[in-house]
Amino acid sequence: MLTGTAAAFTGCGNASNGGATADGGSFQLAKNVADGAILQAFSWDFQTIKKSMADIAAAGFTTVQTSPINACLEGEDGGMELYGDGKWYYHYQPTDFKIGNYQLGTRDEFKAMCEEADKYGIKVLVDVIANHTTPQLDKVSEDLVKAGGGSFDTLFHQNNTKDINNWDDRLECTTAKMGGLPDINTERPSFQDYFLNFINDCIACGADGFRYDTAKHIGLPDDPKEDDGFKNNFWERVTTEIDNAKNMFIYGEVLQGGNDRLDDYINTIGRTTSSTYGSKIRSAVSGNFIDTSAVSDYWIGSSDPSRIVTWVESHDNYINDSSWQSLDNDHVILGWAIITARKDGTPLFFSRPYMSSWENIWGMNRIGAQGDDMYKDKRVSAVNFFRTAMNGEEENLVNPNLDSTVLMIERGKKGVVIVNTSGEAEVNYETSLADGTYTDRVDGKTVYTVKGGKLTCESKIPENAVVVLYNDGYQEHTPAANVGVADDTAFIASGDSTELKLTLENAETGTYTYNGESKTFKNGDTLTVKKPAKGEVAVVELTAENEKGNPTYERVEITFRENYKVEKGAKVYFEKPADWGDDIHAYIYDIDENENKVWPGKEMTKESDGVYSYTIERNWDNPLIIFNDGDSVDSVQYPESKGLKVEPDKTYTIKED
Repeated sequence: MLTGTAAAFTGCGNASNGGATADGGSFQLAKNVADGAILQAFSWDFQTIKKSMADIAAAGFTTVQTSPINACLEGEDGGMELYGDGKWYYHYQPTDFKIGNYQLGTRDEFKAMCEEADKYGIKVLVDVIANHTTPQLDKVSEDLVKAGGGSFDTLFHQNNTKDINNWDDRLECTTAKMGGLPDINTERPSFQDYFLNFINDCIACGADGFRYDTAKHIGLPDDPKEDDGFKNNFWERVTTEIDNAKNMFIYGEVLQGGNDRLDDYINTIGRTTSSTYGSKIRSAVSGNFIDTSAVSDYWIGSSDPSRIVTWVESHDNYINDSSWQSLDNDHVILGWAIITARKDGTPLFFSRPYMSSWENIWGMNRIGAQGDDMYKDKRVSAVNFFRTAMNGEEENLVNPNLDSTVLMIERGKKGVVIVNTSGEAEVNYETSLADGTYTDRVDGKTVYTVKGGKLTCESKIPENAVVVLYNDGYQEHTPAANVGVADDTAFIASGDSTELKLTLENAETGTYTYNGESKTFKNGDTLTVKKPAKGEVAVVELTAENEKGNPTYERVEITFRENYKVEKGAKVYFEKPADWGDDIHAYIYDIDENENKVWPGKEMTKESDGVYSYTIERNWDNPLIIFNDGDSVDSVQYPESKGLKVEPDKTYTIKED
């Protein structure tokens, strides 16, 4: 390992014990979560994270953050698409506070993942939910209900009977339903005890910290309270009464807006998110205006900027608003370079779905598999390692020559990161960087010179480039191997088979495992993937090693669907059970979120006693149908979750499968 700011680094294993190795020793990762970078492994399962640990270390991430690991609602009959036949957000609908769920894996798998992280010097953060349960109350565990006082009336707040309407009302914000999700009475001591057992079990398995979802909806000590005799002491207990509390990295999701009390949450929890700063960064890079006036301010008032978690984007804004559409991969990486090169804030990199794009937000659309390879981009890894090497150095942000499309982030006299968003930039900049020659740690070849406070280079900086310059603390290592599939891969197939073109970089050969058999491949080789058994997906695992033996891993899943069309004018029938009401509806939808009408759908026509019909009113691709008797409290539906294939002229009965 190289010297330099050695105190900022931690040992990460060696070739003999399975740790990630670089050419001179272990990858230099920050000792503390706050001093490094976090990879949000959005919807990756424990096995995938474990197998990807070498990739994560090689990309310079100190920490990996999981999706929620608690027991959760098994929606869509256990479907595993991010959106479609399954939903990513079911793991944000707890049914119990015990480790393990159908989306991410078992407690033993989580523990094994944490043990693997230790070999690489990587920390593990767990995304946790304490504010609410799933709205499907029949799925909430008896143990959780008992811990909440023995009934749903006691498990939830008294104000749980209504949704939040006035976000400036702190009592309503912390005790009423958010988005229809039942609000847990987090002040009840018996619930707190139960939840603390869950947190301590996470720590026992290897967790190094926690991200608290919807933290703004859990009361602060001086917030108004319901008249139940309890104290607003949830945050005090989960930050002080947990095992190894002083070493845990804990932050809360506090989305900024009306009455967010950000500074109070920072002081109470330890750290929070800084959502407004993320929106400012997105606007700056997409608008080619990275003037210091646009990117310097963290927009947190007088709060301590060292106690925030920053991001370019989060899973919430990626999924719930349109801002992601203004950001291509280059924009994300340019924004990442800005927030990560800075002194304050702990940056979090959201892993977008694998091979997602403007045209396809969900990409491969699979829960469990790894996200897009963008986190391995050389610009990302170079800035991550720069951040670690610059620990403790002060920052200076400047637009060289008053050019608002170029930003230079200086860290003391030790290092510089330059971000260029538009056109080629000629380098003749004043700088505080120490005199000497520096090789760009991104491209590994372009030489920059500093003499008498002037930074120059014979080459111009290309558009959308990130330049990383430092010598002290730099560690040379062999480029990581990379495996994957062609950019034009279709992850949804029909018929009996499809061809998968495999890609490989920085390795002579790779290995694919398919249908229990492993074979080697070279860049550009194709693999015939056959339609699996009904209800299953085809899984191909790709691995390779670079010349130093450092591994890489990727999992590709292909969904086979029977594509069918249903034309306008087709008719379907339903024979209702005797105990159903007479207000029978047909709700038709497809994977693209089209629907014939909002729930409960369109009213069906009574043909005879117990038999109803519905005439299709438009052309559909791959529609599904659910029958129900309205949207009253006592209404019933068939099937209970995922709809049935629409088959013209068919009479559906509940007796059939």
